[in-house]
Amino acid sequence: MTDTLPDDARWRAVRTRDPEADGRFVYAVLTTGVYCRPSCSARTPRVENVVFHPDPAAAERAGFRACKRCTPDGPSPAAKRSALVEAACRHIDACEEPPTLAALAAHLGHSPSHVRRVFKAVTGVTPRAWASARRAARVRRALDARATVTEAILEAGYGAVSRFYEAADDVLGMTPTAWRDGGAGETVRVCTRPCALGHALIAATARGICAVALGSDPAALRADFDARLPRVTVVEGDPPFEALVAAVLARIDDPVAGRALPLDIRGTAFQHRVWQALRRIPAGRTASYGEVARRLGQPDAARAVAGACAANTVAVLVPCHRVVRGDGAPGGYRWGVERKRALLAREAEPDRG
Repeated sequence: MTDTLPDDARWRAVRTRDPEADGRFVYAVLTTGVYCRPSCSARTPRVENVVFHPDPAAAERAGFRACKRCTPDGPSPAAKRSALVEAACRHIDACEEPPTLAALAAHLGHSPSHVRRVFKAVTGVTPRAWASARRAARVRRALDARATVTEAILEAGYGAVSRFYEAADDVLGMTPTAWRDGGAGETVRVCTRPCALGHALIAATARGICAVALGSDPAALRADFDARLPRVTVVEGDPPFEALVAAVLARIDDPVAGRALPLDIRGTAFQHRVWQALRRIPAGRTASYGEVARRLGQPDAARAVAGACAANTVAVLVPCHRVVRGDGAPGGYRWGVERKRALLAREAEPDRG
């Protein structure tokens, strides 16, 4: 019967036990009468014995029973882990001071080692690092509200102003005073240029390229950039910068063109690990969010990988367009799915690298 033949994408998800496919369908095994999640760790059945159903209810109407190993009729292991992490994040946010791991675990009703392991697997960072990032975000919001620097730092939960200043460059990309003042005193070179994908905004600090944004309207691209740092000192027409611009445009047109370019991008330690992993994906190849997470040694962190891709501010040079959903669909893209498809199509051309 043709309806018992699995399509390639679903069967690939079953063979690889892809957790990203959980919740999209279940598969049933004719010889056992059992249905499972795609990620089930049970022995992989023979392809001719597999039928697919859109959900557990459909499988049970067809006479199959739920697997006791992966419990496809209840919350998935990934959902349980996500729920635990969401509860941990809510508690961290509600605390004036970052809770200790022991206190956090006691609140959640689990052991400290379990909470730390699950939290890092899902988010890519430890609860302590998450709490630090949340404090940094509170500082940014307070500085944006034009509080004094000292007030903003103390209100965000830093016990000492000096502790924040030690990490300020990584957290803000500049001094707290410069951030509060909309980038005052910081120099960024910015331009917009036509490119193969419409228009590109390219920005660089003295350290390297800090933004490559794609769009249809150069004025809108510039307005978005200016809104984030309205008082930076903008330098245009600088010859070294123009050389960088030319190199970026060449890379947009041809992903294997030119040399590696210097970057100046800020984010969490996990985001940097993801961005580095993306730069190792060759042109013409793709990887799923789950595959990137597994390459980082954190197979449960697919959602965190997706978040890091969304946080990337440097299109093409950090090739988040090469990360797709587990079923091969493009997934989201900060600068538009059609541009993502165009980039992937161009890289798949046989005369490309």
